[in-house]
Amino acid sequence: MKKSLLAVAAGAFVLGAAEFVMMGILPQAAAATRVSIPTAGHFISAYAIGVCVGVAMLVFGRKTSPKHLVILFMALAFVGNALSAVAPTAGVLVAARFIAGLPHGAFFGTGTVIAKTLADKGKEGKAVAVMVTGQTIANMFGVPAGTLLAEYLNWRLAFTILAIGAALTIVLTLAWMPLVPAVPDAGLAGQFRFLAKPGPWLVLGAVFIGNTGVFCWWSYVSPWLQKTGGYDSRFVPLLMMLAGFGMVVGGLAGGHLADRWLHAATAAVGQSISAVGLLLVFLLPGNLVTCAILTFWIAFGLFFINGPQQLLMADAGKGGGELIGGAAVQIGFNGGNAVGSLVGGMALNASGMDYHMTGLAGMPFTVVAVLLLTTFALRFERRHEPAGL
Repeated sequence: MKKSLLAVAAGAFVLGAAEFVMMGILPQAAAATRVSIPTAGHFISAYAIGVCVGVAMLVFGRKTSPKHLVILFMALAFVGNALSAVAPTAGVLVAARFIAGLPHGAFFGTGTVIAKTLADKGKEGKAVAVMVTGQTIANMFGVPAGTLLAEYLNWRLAFTILAIGAALTIVLTLAWMPLVPAVPDAGLAGQFRFLAKPGPWLVLGAVFIGNTGVFCWWSYVSPWLQKTGGYDSRFVPLLMMLAGFGMVVGGLAGGHLADRWLHAATAAVGQSISAVGLLLVFLLPGNLVTCAILTFWIAFGLFFINGPQQLLMADAGKGGGELIGGAAVQIGFNGGNAVGSLVGGMALNASGMDYHMTGLAGMPFTVVAVLLLTTFALRFERRHEPAGL
């Protein structure tokens, strides 16, 4: 079990780093491709759009073993990151980032099923948290390493290393992962039957809206640390490592609490933490100490919600929709990522590049997400009803 989960966690590391590394190297990528910082936000949005489109692979791969799906997804990750490493223009980089994002949501939907299948009874939240830990460790070490490469060598090296990591994950999957059975075949339409219920839409709405709010700020965290916090660019990698540590701790804490409490209520707690952090981004003038604390704080809340939300949607999709349910969380997450970077960019342009405004722009979204998750917990979980009935 440990080796199997480590193989999935390795893939989560590659995809997590590929998703978030652009936040740390955005100034260098923008300069190299001769676009402004707000325009470079499209490099983030392109990945997120790829995530949403790529989930369609699960529709046609429902009869395939999750092990084989993981190998396919890592092959796509290799191609997308390799192209990102050599992209000569902003347009090519946008296309490469789109390709790199295609396997992301499908992978996490598949990984959630693998983790639940291999977990001991009552330990599903921890098992999913182990998988997600690969993504959070990517933010603790992978993203700061990419930022260091951009600062001292070349930002393209980050994508080269990610391409190599995708290839290594294929090797680990072949060596360590058992042939987990495919989910029950409910037919093409049957995979989406669970979406006829209201409950899953409350969760997906919370994922999308909540991450829209957080990514108004997170998409521009590197320049925020420098302009508002007063950090020299050389110290940004250390702050990215602090954020990654917050994600690791938050992810494990959320998974631990989800095994002992209501999943939606657990997610609401994490979303509330992020909402308070975004409000403080706007209210506090910003200095070395407060910006460091808020970087940890919001990152903690961002991944505290991940495991509980994955479990909510995988449970909602039982009977053939498990893959789509788990992947739908990543669609909502990255859809919010894409919209959040655009809203944050508009807030910056409208305010004359005042980075405090990214917090004000994002905070109301996170409050709405808290309300949606609280509604789900009160309406369904406390009454022990099947999700959404």
